Amino acid sequence: MDKKAKKRIEVIRKKITSNQVLLAAAKEQPDDPDEPARLEAEIEKLKAEMAELKSS
Repeated sequence: MDKKAKKRIEVIRKKITSNQVLLAAAKEQPDDPDEPARLEAEIEKLKAEMAELKSS
């Protein structure tokens, strides 16, 4: 893994963490019924990207 990939993984980890916090809040206070699904999809997309970067 090069330096650029490591930096991208670090950024992805931070985004996943922040999205998980937002997801927990969205589940407790469902103002927008589509938000939890959107956040879950975003988290899965980020996890897939991180796995792809780790495997390369």
